[in-house]
Amino acid sequence: MTFTLPDLPYAHDALQPFMSKETLEFHHDKHHLAYVNNGNNAIKGTEFEGKSLEEIVKASHGKNAAVFNNAGQHYNHLHFWKWMKPNGGGAIPGALEKAIVDSFGSVEKMKEDFIAAGTGQFGSGWAWLEVEGGKIAVSKTPNGESPLVNGALPILGCDVWEHSYYIDYRNRRPDYLKAFLESLVNWEYVAEMYDAAAKA
Repeated sequence: MTFTLPDLPYAHDALQPFMSKETLEFHHDKHHLAYVNNGNNAIKGTEFEGKSLEEIVKASHGKNAAVFNNAGQHYNHLHFWKWMKPNGGGAIPGALEKAIVDSFGSVEKMKEDFIAAGTGQFGSGWAWLEVEGGKIAVSKTPNGESPLVNGALPILGCDVWEHSYYIDYRNRRPDYLKAFLESLVNWEYVAEMYDAAAKA
């Protein structure tokens, strides 16, 4: 398959003031586009041609850095844009909320752990909610890695590469993560991914 850059599911200025138009112009239109173009070039003539994106991410991890870095980031960003929406945050759909409480004890504890994971990720990477063995857990990964390479299924990820937040938050990564959870997350999309992961 050939990677293509998806349109944002909202206008570039739709997530303000929590994520600026300028951030989305750089992050989506330039950074994500580079992963698409570089990934397509890296895959040409390799064993990964014709495979699904998830297959490429899993199969290239630890074997082909150029393919993995770009495919991994393309996969992460395809979901990242959908994990956010204007007027996000707020109530979590019932079945997902119950699963979060079953796994963490409370929604607040999940949010604390998620912010701690994202804040504690040294350098570039991601904070995650993942499903493994029927339970939801928090994790963090460096660079373009995701729970996929560790045998789990991601249901929510927050990009903590500096280009994701530095224009708006400078070095205040915890404030960015808090704003992401409280004001940007599209919990309906997270619930869809949770439902799919729970059945997998």
